[in-house]
Parts: sequence; structure tokens; C-alpha cells
Amino acid sequence: MSKKVHVKTGDTVIVINGKDRGKTGKVLQVSPAEGKVIVEKINIVSKHVKPRQMGEPGGILQAESALYADKVQLVCPKCGKATRVGHVIENGKKQRVCKKCGAHFE
Repeated sequence: MSKKVHVKTGDTVIVINGKDRGKTGKVLQVSPAEGKVIVEKINIVSKHVKPRQMGEPGGILQAESALYADKVQLVCPKCGKATRVGHVIENGKKQRVCKKCGAHFE
């Protein structure tokens, strides 16, 4: 059974709880099976990397980690507020709309 996630890659989202609450960023990757998303410059973790080849540097890298999709909310491009997503069928296509102002996403 596939799970649905309310955000897509490229959407601008705001984090609604956790250590990065209030920060906004762009969705880089979505994993519907896990219900997680990776957001640009959000949930940064330190990753210890061992050099694998000769001349390749090792050390501590900063990388974005996945967080649950429930912790992010879509930001409307028109009104700029965090909003829920509604759906409207126009010309035989399903469109995502802002619940606050009615603007279309994409």
C-alpha cells in the first residue's frame, strides 16, 4: 500500500515543530514509503566520513537529514503563509490549491 505525502520536490515548506521550527526551505527529496522529506538547510547533522581512496579527504561533513513530512507545512507562493493543501479538478486535471487564499501551486 502506497502512502501519500502532501509535498512534492521543489516545494517551499516551513518546519512547524522540532529544533528547526519556523525555518523555511526547499524540498530536495521526498520518500513516500517512509513518509519523510529532505529539506534544504534544515535538520543539519554532522557525518563522519572515512577517506575511501588515496588522496580523498575524510573528516566531518555537514549534511541534511530526513525529517517526517508531518513536521512541515507548505508555504503559499501568493500569500506567503503556511497553509494546508486543497485539491480542485480543472480541465480534467487535479490541481493543488491554497486553503487560505485559493491560489494554485506550481
